[in-house]
Amino acid sequence: MEYKDFQHLLFEPQGNGVLLMTLNRPDVMNATNARLHWELTKIWAVIQEDDSVKNVVVTGAGDRAFSAGGDLDWVSGMVGNPKAIERVRQEAGDLVYNILGFEKPIISAINGVAVGAGLVVALLADISIISKEKGKFTDGHVKLGVAAGDHAAIIWPLLCGMAKAKYYLMTAEFINGEQAEKMGMVSLCVPHDELMDEAFRVANQLAEGSQNAINGTKNALNGWMKMASPVFDASLREEMLNFLGDDAKEGVAAVREKRAPNFPSAQ
Repeated sequence: MEYKDFQHLLFEPQGNGVLLMTLNRPDVMNATNARLHWELTKIWAVIQEDDSVKNVVVTGAGDRAFSAGGDLDWVSGMVGNPKAIERVRQEAGDLVYNILGFEKPIISAINGVAVGAGLVVALLADISIISKEKGKFTDGHVKLGVAAGDHAAIIWPLLCGMAKAKYYLMTAEFINGEQAEKMGMVSLCVPHDELMDEAFRVANQLAEGSQNAINGTKNALNGWMKMASPVFDASLREEMLNFLGDDAKEGVAAVREKRAPNFPSAQ
């Protein structure tokens, strides 16, 4: 694939080897549909082969969201559908493992709400910078009636510890920018109007350093997450099995109808 083949990702070289990649579905707050989810699994190999790129800054289009979770029609199509579930299971695994295998630094500029596959990119980035006023995120899976399987089991306990990880993953409460920085979930929290300048400052600092040393450090540290791959694989299986159950049907219906869910398993 080439950059021009991607429908929902924009690419803007910034000079000095810095590439700005923007999740680009602003009309739906950059929510992840089937195409964008697939594109997020494929883009890392394309950038890896581009010798002009030293690192990547990732953000969301517009001023409201990094990525507001999975497109509801796409998620609805998974419920009770084994073929769709298997396809998404493979892609969800590829997304995480392809990011972990990507050898160049990723800097996320979390400019608004981040949920779902977008949150995978935001938190698996090597350096994550969040807007103080507008940035917030939640894993959100349990509100849909499925286990937290996208990325959380492989990284959240490393970032904030097991106690906080369990609390926020099991309650699906939102975490704002200041909380995220205090908990160690993100690298930096900055005022919203300074977010992109700070992201590019960091990107340029990395671009001017020893690429072998920086990339080698990143790849070695990613070994901690790679060691947790059996935990991640188990979480992904749990999530996909849950999509076959009645709780997922109720979770999707509740989101669509903008009401609190009434999960059958809670009765």
